[in-house]
Amino acid sequence: MADGQRADARRNHGRILAVAEQEVATHGANASLEQIARVAGVGSATVRRHFPTRHALLEAVSWQRIEVLCARARELTGTADSREALLAWLADVVTYCVAAKGLATALNYEGDPVQGNSCATAIEQAAEPLLRRAVDDGVATADVTVSDLVTLMVGIVTATEHHRDPLATAERLFALAVKGISPTG
Repeated sequence: MADGQRADARRNHGRILAVAEQEVATHGANASLEQIARVAGVGSATVRRHFPTRHALLEAVSWQRIEVLCARARELTGTADSREALLAWLADVVTYCVAAKGLATALNYEGDPVQGNSCATAIEQAAEPLLRRAVDDGVATADVTVSDLVTLMVGIVTATEHHRDPLATAERLFALAVKGISPTG
């Protein structure tokens, strides 16, 4: 009997996640948990048993994209120009967050202090060598953290998500953040 329950629980988890991916793609981080339960054919308590918080559900939906961003950070760590490598990775974070509704929220660093934020932790661990190399090369300040940079990218994406062209606006603001507002002289 227990094996049947575990198999059923696995099926429910898979159905919930598949429906959640569609709902988040359509409605973003505010996708209705009740709608996800309804379409998956389970009760809302079942959704909450598998994903106790909205953030846990967003992390699960976003995990594949997080893995791509982590792999990209590791790939760029070997690039000759550490500044360009770091900026390329940050630009990828912006692009992915604009394209994948809910991803910026999944990366939000103000997560549950007990449960943590597995997406944020994975990103931080993957990008830390990329940032450290830029710091060691003198092209990034020593007091900046991956968390700071991702929070800045998430802020840009969140602020532009309702613009006519969110990607173009986010890219422009990212470039402004990199350049600064003071004229060079």
